Amino acid sequence: MRILVVEDEKRLSDALCHILREQKYMVDAVGDGDAGYDYAKSGIYDCVILDIMLPNRNGFEVASALRRDKIGTPILMLTARDAIPDKVKGLDAGADDYMTKPFSPDELLARIRVLSRRRGEVVIDEMAFGNLVFAVSSCVLSCRETGKSIRLNFKESELLKLLLARPEIILSKEEIINKVWGYDSDAGDNNVEAYVSFLRKKIHFVGAAVEIISMKKLGYKLERTAC
Repeated sequence: MRILVVEDEKRLSDALCHILREQKYMVDAVGDGDAGYDYAKSGIYDCVILDIMLPNRNGFEVASALRRDKIGTPILMLTARDAIPDKVKGLDAGADDYMTKPFSPDELLARIRVLSRRRGEVVIDEMAFGNLVFAVSSCVLSCRETGKSIRLNFKESELLKLLLARPEIILSKEEIINKVWGYDSDAGDNNVEAYVSFLRKKIHFVGAAVEIISMKKLGYKLERTAC
């Protein structure tokens, strides 16, 4: 699970990240509302922990903007205030749950588990394009016609899911790095090129009539090919 923490108080942000990483969650943290919105609108996160009092854009504004953009990522809103109107305003803005500071780590983790279960009520376990099929839970890539299959590793799976979610749409290398490796990663173009090469070989192995096309200086996209 990947979580975004949007909190301008450095000590609290660091504490939240420590708690979450101890539970093996992948965590990104930013300290203002504009950055929080930019990160969250990527759609790569399973949950956003969002403070209300933020520089540049407050938590209410961030939540509202994300919902207007049709980003359905669960939002857990944090505030130092316990006033009912603030809670109502947060929920009306699009937050899914609300916590008042200070709170216990156990309560935080319990609320995140609840939000993740809610999101998991609709589970997509199969993605397909042309005769290419990817089983998400088992990370198995196969072809409907040939019956051949092969298992992908984690990064290959994340890259393929990204391409299958937007087939025939060009994805830049920067976007792929941000969504597959994370905003704070040291990964570069060479990493993307290497994993695109790995994935191409596995698509070819199963015999699917699908290809990852390189668009010079633009990025990559999936296209159907002749059988």
